[in-house]
Amino acid sequence: MIHRFLVWLHRWTGLTLTIFLVLVGITGSLLAFKTKIDRVMNPQIYANPTPGTKPLDPATLAERAEAQFPRMRVGFFEVEREQVEIKCRPRIDPATGKPFILNFDQVFLDPYTGKFLGHRMFGDLSEGRINIMPFIYNLHASMALGARGEWVLGVVALIWTLDSFVGFYLTLPQGRGSFWKRWKNAWWVKWRSTFFRINFDIHRAGGLWFWLLVFVFAWSSVMLALTPVYERVMGALFDYERTDAMMSYMLPQPKDNPKLGWHEAQAAGERLMNEQATKYHLTITRPFGMGYIPEFGVYTYDVRTKQDIRGHGWDAGVWVDGDTGELRKVFLPYGEHTGNTISTVLWGLHYGDIRDIFAYRALVFIFGLVIVILAITGVYIWWKKRKARVLAQSRARELKPVGVKT
Repeated sequence: MIHRFLVWLHRWTGLTLTIFLVLVGITGSLLAFKTKIDRVMNPQIYANPTPGTKPLDPATLAERAEAQFPRMRVGFFEVEREQVEIKCRPRIDPATGKPFILNFDQVFLDPYTGKFLGHRMFGDLSEGRINIMPFIYNLHASMALGARGEWVLGVVALIWTLDSFVGFYLTLPQGRGSFWKRWKNAWWVKWRSTFFRINFDIHRAGGLWFWLLVFVFAWSSVMLALTPVYERVMGALFDYERTDAMMSYMLPQPKDNPKLGWHEAQAAGERLMNEQATKYHLTITRPFGMGYIPEFGVYTYDVRTKQDIRGHGWDAGVWVDGDTGELRKVFLPYGEHTGNTISTVLWGLHYGDIRDIFAYRALVFIFGLVIVILAITGVYIWWKKRKARVLAQSRARELKPVGVKT
């Protein structure tokens, strides 16, 4: 009875989630190589590095960006080999007390000269091909519907996480006999069988072979899109620092004009990060980026280390008080909180970035297509079974004896 109910539950859960899984599967495959695809489509916003040349320091790049766009405040930015990608926000117009109007929220600089390469309003397709990959990212993260779409996908991810366990359970053999001997058949596809049987085997075997990735991507999607639920579960299971703990750093009013400039903040960040690296036995390889957060009144100073889990982005950094240069918070690749270390790993796994290993990135690309295949084969199995059931019911009605009138 339980098995029958779970079959019904898995069937209708899968049908409900199909369109969402197809969407995130296709877009996720493309996003596994987002930067490479964007580089081909928009070479104008990428620099051509000269061998042996080092990028400018983050503070200099921030100052040059703000000098070119006085109405813009630099937010967080990354200094990569071919590009400086700056997330920006408008400054406050002193004449009106309101933010200046900007027609962009990202600026790109040459990391070696600070030269302006381009800008865009992230995800705005009206700007053309420069926003194709950002639009695909928005589709993947929120169906391009903003916070409401993100919440919907978060709920989908939570249901998908729970359903992954139901699907796994349904592959287990029922009844008596050798468990392993009977279960091994669920792992293989009988290619010489009927088309329906091949689809059924692909759906079942594919779910088994990729089950761990299904769970990882489903649960990490909850982390990204339904954070309160994720944090409550992780907090119950592990030592975990929730994001709301960071709200204690928030100021009553945003501080748009800190006392420290970019170079002073960078000097403080270097000193504080070196102290933390010594304390936690980290080997810094290079500065990665900076940013300023008015709501917290802090500069971020982030570095790459040999201990990083991800190959791009950053796993280590500090928050520097924008007025005093004092240490406000430390971010480590691992070890400070078990639950947060797991989250960092999940983040890297979800974005196809575990130490920038190409084989894993390719696996993520393939897995996106696997999700689509699992969803489509599930729909086909339901359709064939429903068709057979309707046909059986029709025949039963035709064979039913007609009562004789007396």
